Amino acid sequence: MAKQKISAAPSVRRLPSYLHIIRQVEREGSEYISGTIIAQELNLEPIQVRKDLSITGIIGKPKKGYPVHALITAIEHFLGWDDIQDAVLVGVGNLGTALMGYQEFQFHGLNLVAAFDMDPRKIGSTVHGVPVLPIESMDIQVKNLGVKLAILTVPSPHAQETADILIKSGVDAIWNFTNVKLKVPDRVLVQKEDLSSGYAMLCVMMQARKLENKNA
Repeated sequence: MAKQKISAAPSVRRLPSYLHIIRQVEREGSEYISGTIIAQELNLEPIQVRKDLSITGIIGKPKKGYPVHALITAIEHFLGWDDIQDAVLVGVGNLGTALMGYQEFQFHGLNLVAAFDMDPRKIGSTVHGVPVLPIESMDIQVKNLGVKLAILTVPSPHAQETADILIKSGVDAIWNFTNVKLKVPDRVLVQKEDLSSGYAMLCVMMQARKLENKNA
């Protein structure tokens, strides 16, 4: 399944948006939803939506679409969101604090059990219900908690050394929000989130729109 997820990366990235729409339809009391409706909501082609949903193993019914409850279950299971995943966060700065307060994580099976920081003013406090522990105790605490997933939001100069400690403590998956390309063993999975890339794309689209309006 790992190979399937990697090869279908664009489809996987679209599934959460589909899930949001499908859950809304479920709240409205609908039993079925068509790929066309999802496509219209997201400005996609219906054939693309059907192709994306097919990786979850679910098949729609002709003239009816997909059974809403079964489709939600299929997407959540494919993404692994039907299983609770404990995680720690390292770096309780502005971004780290914002991620700790992101309520949608609870619907994705992500459970933050602890956060680590070096600021003595934050250590011993709780942020959005998550205890903040001293980063010096991170190796022992991570081992004791048995956590396999870490969210990395430390300043870039400390990213690699922090990742090294996490890996030695048993972490085998890192969600990396720093701008550093981490060097990790083959057994460790890393997902890098580059916020500047998304902003760059938005800026290019804004420039293209300005040019279109100017030439109109």
